[in-house]
Amino acid sequence: MKIYAFADEACPTIDGQIKAMKRNGLNGLEIRNVDGTNVSDITLEKAAEVTAKMDAAGLVVWSIGSPLGKINIQDDFEEHLEKCRHTFEVAKVLGTKRIRMFSFYLPKNEDPLKYEAEVIKKLQRMLNLAKEYDVTLCHENEKGIFGDNADRCNRLLTALPELHCVFDPANFIQCKQDTLEAFELLKNRVNYMHIKDCLEDGSVVPAGKGVGNLPKILAECKELGIDNLTIEPHLTVFDGLKELEQEGEESKVGLYTFPDSNTAFDAACDALKAIL
Repeated sequence: MKIYAFADEACPTIDGQIKAMKRNGLNGLEIRNVDGTNVSDITLEKAAEVTAKMDAAGLVVWSIGSPLGKINIQDDFEEHLEKCRHTFEVAKVLGTKRIRMFSFYLPKNEDPLKYEAEVIKKLQRMLNLAKEYDVTLCHENEKGIFGDNADRCNRLLTALPELHCVFDPANFIQCKQDTLEAFELLKNRVNYMHIKDCLEDGSVVPAGKGVGNLPKILAECKELGIDNLTIEPHLTVFDGLKELEQEGEESKVGLYTFPDSNTAFDAACDALKAIL
């Protein structure tokens, strides 16, 4: 297994993120926020600076942990496509072809399937643009978006053969979705996993300490050749976490809390290694 991480949970600066990854013997970074700016908003010059530092440290940028598709379905999509274009240009400078993305927030208290055709149409336009830049879009099952349960993820992956799947166990639990059932349905389209576990109440805990069935799923990943994992601790509130939640939601940090972000990050890495 190759292990990467959202190292912005250890430190907001790229220098601090590199130290955290080196300290834990990781292979590289799923880049999300760097030096106070979201990866989709950094300049190409900043991306080149990050690449130089990662190269010097012997690490790689594995994936772009972008916020693409994490807008309301009724928001200005043409403007969002320009954000996609810039993100793909950043990915080229960072040396990765993999982009984590989402399938839009929907109006509350409405049937998500009412918006299925529109979601697919917009995702297809994103995929068409991604093809121009030779990058791969990987959909994450974030709570509150169209593809937040296994059935709707499968609908998207069936309708859009070029779309890949990022499997996040904790997010499924928070949507009351059984993770083993979800993995069985989606496993043939899983590109990589986010390592995040939680309890039935949605409280995030280290990998293997929750109800996400991570040991069983990781064992099957090994058999299937799914050998790339991104640690996403979420064990303490870190700089920028509130920006990741839809307005009105709050992250539950659960039973496992730590005195600082580096300690929490190291604990998350240790938990995954214990399972492996």
